[in-house]
Amino acid sequence: MNHPDGNIKLLVLLGISVMLLLFVSFLLVFISTQRRKYQYQKNLQRLREAQRDLLIEAAVRSEESERSRIAEALHDEMGALLFSAKLHFQNIRLNENDPGNWPLFCKGQEMLDEAIRKIRGISHNLHSSILQEFGLFEAIKHFLRTSVDEHLIEAGTSLECQYTPASKEDAVSVYRMVQELVNNVLKHAHARKLHISCVNNGGVLVLTLFHNGAGLTQEQFEELKFKQESMGFKIIQNRLILLKGKLFFSIRPDGCYIDLYLPQTL
Repeated sequence: MNHPDGNIKLLVLLGISVMLLLFVSFLLVFISTQRRKYQYQKNLQRLREAQRDLLIEAAVRSEESERSRIAEALHDEMGALLFSAKLHFQNIRLNENDPGNWPLFCKGQEMLDEAIRKIRGISHNLHSSILQEFGLFEAIKHFLRTSVDEHLIEAGTSLECQYTPASKEDAVSVYRMVQELVNNVLKHAHARKLHISCVNNGGVLVLTLFHNGAGLTQEQFEELKFKQESMGFKIIQNRLILLKGKLFFSIRPDGCYIDLYLPQTL
């Protein structure tokens, strides 16, 4: 005959075992559900990032296409028109009885020559043909030579690094970012010295723009890139997303630094 206490203990143990089994089963179901939820959210995030990258890439391609169209129009139409005006100007016969005509004529020629030079410079900066023919670093050097007035600011480069972009579009994006950063320095920093250098650091190209004017901190950049009037910084941010790069601003005792970090294609 079974002892009643033994039966009770057996039932208690059985009950505890069932409860533990149910708890473990519930826990496994919960963990599995959370994993699936996490994986779903992760896949959804990847999809959103891929869609974002596609939209940004389309915008960048559209921007480059529009730049090329404007560059060709400036070079082919405005450049030709101004050069034709210069030829007509040179064939004018001045009235020798009016000595005041000659200075005006010379001034008009100077203005036409300057307009032609500026049109050519704008066309070259908008169009990426120099970059495609000679590479990223030569294009940056050419941009500095044609865009910076040596009488106002001392500009130079030390670009002897190795950099292999994943595509020509990536190289164009880097070039456009450097253009925008240099133009910001020229417009706002009131610097007297500007220097662009590079270094290869563990599979990452670091492009550094140094100047001795009024610079930004990283905190100021993070604020400005979300403001409506800071369109240039928004464009830079979009290109950084595509390149998976990073941009850091710093103010140090010897001047201001802008460091652009770009992953290398091995």
